[in-house]
Amino acid sequence: MKNLASNNIELKINDSLGVVSSLKIGNRELCVSNIPLFVARLRNKSGECFYIDATKARKMSADDKSISFSDFDSPFEMLNITVNVKANDGIEWGLEVCNVPCEYALEWVEIPKICMPRLVDNNKNGGRILFPYDEGLLISDETKFKRYEPEFPSSGAYLMFPNKICSQFFAYLFDDIGIYIGAHDTKRGLKCLDFYPCENGIAMQIRLFSGADFGQGYKTDFPIVWKACSGNWMDACHIYRGWFENNLPKNLLPIKENPNLPKWYEESPLVVTYPVRGVHDMDTMEPNGLFPYVNALPFLNKIKAATNSQIMALLMHWEGTAPWAPPYVWPPYGGVDKFNEFKDALHKNGDLLGVYCSGFGYTQKSTLIDYNCEERIKNEDVLSGVCHSPANKPQLGITCCPYQRYGYDICPSSDRGREILFEAYSPLFESGVDYAQILDQNHGGGQYLCYAREHNHPPMPGEWMTENMQNLLKEWNELAPNMLFGCESASSEPFIGSLALSDNRYELNYIFGQVVPVYAYIYHEYVRNFMGNQVGCPFDTKYNTLTYRLSYSFSIGDLMTLVLLPNGDLMTHWGMRDFENCPNTDNIFTLIKNLTKFYKTVGKKYLYAGRMKATNDFRCESIEIPMTNNRGNATLPRLLYSSWVAENGKTAHIVVNPEANPVRFTIGDMEYDAKPLNATLIVI
Repeated sequence: MKNLASNNIELKINDSLGVVSSLKIGNRELCVSNIPLFVARLRNKSGECFYIDATKARKMSADDKSISFSDFDSPFEMLNITVNVKANDGIEWGLEVCNVPCEYALEWVEIPKICMPRLVDNNKNGGRILFPYDEGLLISDETKFKRYEPEFPSSGAYLMFPNKICSQFFAYLFDDIGIYIGAHDTKRGLKCLDFYPCENGIAMQIRLFSGADFGQGYKTDFPIVWKACSGNWMDACHIYRGWFENNLPKNLLPIKENPNLPKWYEESPLVVTYPVRGVHDMDTMEPNGLFPYVNALPFLNKIKAATNSQIMALLMHWEGTAPWAPPYVWPPYGGVDKFNEFKDALHKNGDLLGVYCSGFGYTQKSTLIDYNCEERIKNEDVLSGVCHSPANKPQLGITCCPYQRYGYDICPSSDRGREILFEAYSPLFESGVDYAQILDQNHGGGQYLCYAREHNHPPMPGEWMTENMQNLLKEWNELAPNMLFGCESASSEPFIGSLALSDNRYELNYIFGQVVPVYAYIYHEYVRNFMGNQVGCPFDTKYNTLTYRLSYSFSIGDLMTLVLLPNGDLMTHWGMRDFENCPNTDNIFTLIKNLTKFYKTVGKKYLYAGRMKATNDFRCESIEIPMTNNRGNATLPRLLYSSWVAENGKTAHIVVNPEANPVRFTIGDMEYDAKPLNATLIVI
C-alpha cells in the first residue's frame, strides 16, 4: 500500500491490486469503488485493438516514487508499465511504458483512473463536474451529457484536447471543496478528457495518446496534477490559468502586445451572418434575396444605423462549389466580380467581410446540390493525402454534418494533404477578405485522427498532431497577414495564437447544465471570440432569448452576432424553421446600440483585453426558459454578470440586463438596479 499526503489531499494506492483505494479531500472521501489505476490500448498492424490494465499484471513492484506492472497476458509478457506518483503541492502522476512488442503499437493510456461519487446522487450536496467544453460547463447530472468515444473516423463532437475541449483540466466539485485534475503538458499533446458511469460512481478519465511507432515505448514528460480547491469553479480555473500563463503556447501574445491584430479587432464589430443560397442548411440551394451579394447592403446599413456599430458580414453558402463542401471554396458563388463588388462596398462604408469555410473534409459528393469530386479523387492522387484507418487504409470519413456531404478527411501532416489545402485556400488568402472561419467543423482547430504509415507522422495519434497544426496555421497566417482566421467552437489552447477570432458556441451547453465562462476566465487577455450563428440553440423559439444570448456574449467580452433571413428579418438562431416567432428587432437593436456605446465609453478597458476576476458576490432572481425536445426548462440568472481587472489595475463589475425593464440585483451588501437593455458598470 502506498500512502501520500499533500495540501489537504490524502491518497492511498493498493499496488497489489492496481487501484486507487482512497482519495480524501479534507475529511471527504471521493473514491467510491475500485477501478484499474490505468488502462492501455495497443494495436497490431491490422488495426486490431488489445487492452491491458493494472489489475491484469501478474507482477508488481513498488518503491518510494513508482509502481511497476508487468507480466501481462500473451503477447505482452515483457511489457512493463511504470506509474510514477509523488506528493508535491498536491499529487503528481507520470508514466513510462517499455518493452512494447515490435508487431504492436501503444495507442493510448488512461491514467490515473479513479471512481468518484455519482453526480445524480450528490446534487443536494453540490457534487458536479467543471468541464472546459464549448466555453465552459458545470454538470450536475451526467445522464444529460452524452459520451462520444473518440474513434476513427473522427467526429466533431468527441471530447478531445486540442479539439472540442479547449483546456487540459477538469474538476470535481462539492459546495465547499473539490479536486482539480490537470495535465500540465507544455507541448499540448492529444488527450481525451471525459467521465463516464462506472460501478457506484463516475470514472474520471485522462487518456494520453502516445504518438508512438510499432515496438516503441512512451514516457510522459509532464505531470498530471491533482490539487485540492474550493467548490467555486473559478478556483479550479485559477489553478490552471496560473500554470498556463507561466507556460504559454508558442506564437501567443497578450492582445495588447500582439502587432498582428487589425484595428477593427479592438472596435468590437457586430457580426451579421446569413446565407446567400437557401434559408437553412438542408434547404434547396437556390439564390435567395441576399444574392447578388450587394442585395444585403440595405439591410446591413439599416442594422449599422440602428445599432451604431461597425458591421462584419459573415457569409454562409457562398462557396462556388457547394455549401459546406470542403476544401474547395473558390471562386465565390456567382463569380469573383459580384463578390468583390460587395467586398469593396463594405470596405468603403468602413465595414468588414468574412466567410465560413469547412475545414479539412474532402468532399466526394454533396448531398445538397449536384457537386461531385469522384473523378478528381481518382485522377489527382487524393487518397494518399487523406486520413487512414488503423488498418492503414484510406476510408470515408466526414462524420461531422454527413447530411450535407460525404467523403474523406484530409490529413494535413501528409505532403499531398498539405498540397490540396494550399491549392484550395490560396485564392482565398489573396482575396482581401477580412476574416475566414477556415476551420469550421474542425472544432477547436485540431486535425482529425490518422493512422497512416506513409505520411510524415507516426502511425499512432499523439502530440505530433498539435505541432503540425501549429506550424500549418502559422504558415497560413504568414500567407494572409491581413486576414484573421478562426474555427468552430473557441480555439483550443495551442492554436489561439493563430486563430484570433472563433465561433464560441456556448449556447449548446444549456442542454447539459450550467454555462460558465471557463474560456474567457483563462484566455480572454489573449483572444476574443464572437457569439457565432447559435446553430443548435436549445431554447424554444416561442420565447425570445436572443437578447439574453447577446447579453451573455457581451458580458464575457465576445462580439455579438445576428443572423439574417433573406427578407432582412432576424432569425432567433441559424437553423431555425419557425419563422412565425422572429425576434423583436426594436429591443434587439436598442440593446446592441446601448452595449456598443457602453463598450466604447466605459467598458472597453475591461472587455477588450481585461482579466476576468473570480467573485461570488453577485445575486439576482432566476428565470425559467423552456427548451426543445422535451428537455424541460433551463434555470438561468435573470441578469448576466462578470467581474474584470483592467490593464491599469482598476476592477469593475459589469451587469447586463437583456430585459426592457430595470432589474434589481445585489453585489455583496449593496443593492442596485440594472438599466434596461443596457449594461451597468460598478467600479470597485
